[in-house]
Amino acid sequence: MDYKKFLYEQKKREKALKAKASKVTIKEIRFGPQTDDHDYEFKKKHAEKFLKDGAKLKAFVFFKGRSIIFKEQGQILLLRLAQDLEELGKVEQMPRLEGKRMTMFIAPKKAK
Repeated sequence: MDYKKFLYEQKKREKALKAKASKVTIKEIRFGPQTDDHDYEFKKKHAEKFLKDGAKLKAFVFFKGRSIIFKEQGQILLLRLAQDLEELGKVEQMPRLEGKRMTMFIAPKKAK
């Protein structure tokens, strides 16, 4: 009887800890290597909204076919995004090429 009560209390504590834990959401934004200024600004607004809501941001440039030759443009685009979102979040991972994707993670800054 005592052991059953112990198991019950343990499950109750685990459930309470799980409820207090904050769940991290990751939002993605996809760019092309030659994304135009208007499209960039539009996606930047969405990125700002995601960071204000407290979600992490995964921005990536997808290279289709032979567009892989524009690696530098993709990196410049992601670094520009990081610079524009500097006051809302900090870069967790700098742009890194993985196959046909160049990814970068931005975490929201803590509210004061």
